[in-house]
Amino acid sequence: MKAKKFKKIPNFKSEDKEREFWATHDSTEYVDWNKGVHVSFPNLRLTSKPITIRLPLGLLDELKVRANSLDVPYQSLMKIYLKQGLQKQFKTAI
Repeated sequence: MKAKKFKKIPNFKSEDKEREFWATHDSTEYVDWNKGVHVSFPNLRLTSKPITIRLPLGLLDELKVRANSLDVPYQSLMKIYLKQGLQKQFKTAI
């Protein structure tokens, strides 16, 4: 049986270019997935970007009190509420 010849993966100028490439090409033409190895990245974190947001002091105080009662940092609680709000908006928009 003849071994399959794989195409060479091109060099990409940016992650966007690479993302576009893989969105339109079949990876099985470039990679022998039968030789793949399972790996784990236990310390991998999502990329985040610090932002500045102005909130009324009363709202911030309420948020901090609620976060304290849940024993979570208030900024983490803000992220949870933002995500829940976006998910709710997305569901109602359908």
